[in-house]
Amino acid sequence: MATPRHRVSVAVAHAHTEIDAVADASVWSMEPAETTATLVEISKLKAKVAELEARVAEHADDEAVDAWAHRTRQTKPAVLGQVKLGQALVTRGHVRDALAAGDLVLEQARVIVTALDQLPGDLHPALVAKAERHLVAAGREHTAPTLRILGKRLMDVVAPDLADAYEARQLEREEADALLATTFTMVDDGHGKCHGRFTVPSLHGAALKKMLLAIAAPKHRTATDGPAAGAVPRPGRERLGRAFCELLERYPAHQLPQTGGVSATIVVTMTLEALEGRLEQAALLDTGERITASTARRLACEAGIIPAVLGGNSEVLDLGRTRRFHTKAQRIAIGIRDKGCTEPGCDWPPAMCHVHHDIPWSRGGPTDVEHGRLLCPRHHARYHRRT
Repeated sequence: MATPRHRVSVAVAHAHTEIDAVADASVWSMEPAETTATLVEISKLKAKVAELEARVAEHADDEAVDAWAHRTRQTKPAVLGQVKLGQALVTRGHVRDALAAGDLVLEQARVIVTALDQLPGDLHPALVAKAERHLVAAGREHTAPTLRILGKRLMDVVAPDLADAYEARQLEREEADALLATTFTMVDDGHGKCHGRFTVPSLHGAALKKMLLAIAAPKHRTATDGPAAGAVPRPGRERLGRAFCELLERYPAHQLPQTGGVSATIVVTMTLEALEGRLEQAALLDTGERITASTARRLACEAGIIPAVLGGNSEVLDLGRTRRFHTKAQRIAIGIRDKGCTEPGCDWPPAMCHVHHDIPWSRGGPTDVEHGRLLCPRHHARYHRRT
């Protein structure tokens, strides 16, 4: 910098000199208490510098902003964010003063400014000032995430009589924006895994989370994967992912809308030998993916099967029916008889068990009470993993 003339420029130059003087100073001899106190003072200093930077950025014209970004190797959005903050602080005097005094950090100041900008445009200026003072005072005790929550309830503090109507309008706007922003994408990587991302309204996100937590609950996981799985107190990413897979497998097909007159079901094509377990051959989904024969057999125990006899060019020569499930009356009778999972040592209740054919249905096993028995999800899956 050339020889500074403005008092702000002079102060910045002096700050450089002071900081440069301790650039090589060792801190090993600093006591713990002094270390903490120094870190606190550095944070306050950073807040003061941030306020000063925003104030100068608000004064800068477009050419100065471009030069600032170029010479400091910052992105344009980053410097424009500082300009925007400086413009907001012009009308948010309480926030500016608190930031300049080091009573707020930059993240808190941004949250407060955003919360104030979301207040109704026709709100009386005195109420806006009251809201600003309230958040600044709260900033001396709370972190930025907590301030964000308090910012959503500002109307309860400054205008309780208008709070309900304002909240209703705000929620309506947020829900409309959420629907417009809703997206879902997924891509198969060709190596047995599918990757995806989604954005949904908070209501549907909460519903999905609750369903996954229920499926991933320790008691359910103990019955499905064994005692070791249920010992984990909180479900992690892998367990929630497995719960999502189980949710997809268990969603009732009859509740899905029809496409082209047929319910939205997955069609699995496999040979009779693979279905009966006499040949380990991949099964083909109608969406193009392949799965193992053991997975297909496991899914077949809980899904409707329509056996089709195909000719050489996949021409349908004969089409059967899905009637191979145990009826509701048969399930009740088997449940009364078995009183739960029939595997030794398993106490899973009958309401959560599957009815399994003692003689595999793919080999002509009858669908009756005598040849059916209850298996919990874990033992049912284990049975179909056997070769």
